[in-house]
Amino acid sequence: MSADQALLKRLADVAIAVVIGAVTVSSAALDQDTTALDLALIVAGSLALAAYRKAPQVVLALTTAALSAHALHARPGPVAALPVVTAVHLAAQAGHRAVGAVAGAVFLGAYLAAGPVTHSTVERTALLAGWFLCAVVSGLAGRNWQAYLRQTEQRALEAERTREEAALRRAGEERLRIARELHDSLTHSISIVKLQAGVAVHLARKRGEEIPPALLAIQEAGGEAMRELRATLDILRTDEPTGTPALLVERARAAGLAVDLTVTGRERPLAATVDRAAYRIVQEALTNAARHAGPARIAVRLDYGEGELTIRVDDDGTAEPSCPPAEGIGLTGMRERVTALGGTLRAAPREEGGFSVRAGLPLEHA
Repeated sequence: MSADQALLKRLADVAIAVVIGAVTVSSAALDQDTTALDLALIVAGSLALAAYRKAPQVVLALTTAALSAHALHARPGPVAALPVVTAVHLAAQAGHRAVGAVAGAVFLGAYLAAGPVTHSTVERTALLAGWFLCAVVSGLAGRNWQAYLRQTEQRALEAERTREEAALRRAGEERLRIARELHDSLTHSISIVKLQAGVAVHLARKRGEEIPPALLAIQEAGGEAMRELRATLDILRTDEPTGTPALLVERARAAGLAVDLTVTGRERPLAATVDRAAYRIVQEALTNAARHAGPARIAVRLDYGEGELTIRVDDDGTAEPSCPPAEGIGLTGMRERVTALGGTLRAAPREEGGFSVRAGLPLEHA
């Protein structure tokens, strides 16, 4: 519950107590036997109702004692029972129906003993007994209704969680199926092409012949296609990060890229969604730099702020502001991840040359 909701409930409780007290005081003021002590008892017993959420049994005891003393002192009309009826209802709604019934009986005994037992007194007491019975029953009904609403909400949340798990499971199964199909249909064919090209290059070199540039291009393209296919299959088999941005930088260095990593701020564990998005952003940015930046230096910066993780990947490659690249699948996926977390992304050529990717991921999204 938020602070605003708690404040609104508190104000509502105070308003109910004030209204009940005002009605009871107005009725008592018309009785000539009412004294200042009676008014004080009514006000104390009524205003105590404002605290029923914290201590319903204490409120019930105070209200019953105050209004019973008022009934014994001034012999009021049935309206004087209104604060006690309300306290009994609230106590029953909180699960204290037996205590509420006892409090109602105590007030009825005081009301009946306040004056001579006449036919009119018995009728009023019987009427008040009906009020108290209704208060207990309505309190129990309200409690059961609230329990039903909570159970319904829990079932809805459980059903939603089950649907999400089923959807994730189906998505995972579909990724595995696609991975198997790609592996079976493409890996063999690409391997054959790469192997045949390699054999042809080897034979040409063995005979001392000039190797056709097209044959070298086929061999190189086959190797690149195999690497890309393996990376794609790894992504399809699992959507979870297989490391950290630091590990990605180490892998890029091992592949021959000039990459520097800088981490600022208080590094700490992130929510799974933020951690996954950060990993994929750095991964995609390094992949794009390796493909398009040429022999460039790459700087990866991670800034852990209080409410945001800032990721920046810059290279000094060949990209120019006058010729921005078309946004492909990688940048589109990166943007979708950032947008889903409520963050910001800027991916564009730098003024001084090269390409820059800057993403801001809200940490409070967790």
